[in-house]
Amino acid sequence: MMQKQIESDKAPRAIGPYSQAIQVGPFVFTSGQIPLDPVTNTVEETTIEGQTERVILNLQAVLEAAGMTLESVVKTTCYLQNMSEFTAFNAVYAKFFTGIPPARSCIAAQELPRGVLVEMDAIACEGVGVTLNHGQLD
Repeated sequence: MMQKQIESDKAPRAIGPYSQAIQVGPFVFTSGQIPLDPVTNTVEETTIEGQTERVILNLQAVLEAAGMTLESVVKTTCYLQNMSEFTAFNAVYAKFFTGIPPARSCIAAQELPRGVLVEMDAIACEGVGVTLNHGQLD
């Protein structure tokens, strides 16, 4: 199976030897996004709410470059510098992932790149996003 590199100018460029995302078949695997502003390449938000929103907007941009949306996401992995901010993080996350939420792991990380409060990666799948009756597949 072939793999395709996914890149978006609307998300921060990779700052190391990795891709923003890789598509293999119907699946897109994103790299971890931190709350870097894609224009300034700096962290402009200081709160968990602001940083979480920026991270999800960055993920959204990468997914859009692959022809997908946040509704295509089937799994996220979230890294929080401080689990005491879980409730505030969750409130922002819930605004973006509506309908059937993706499966998720949320991990406390002692230190994240550039001292940020949150990092997130996602796995998305083409054709996902349509909700069926009672979650049953026909």
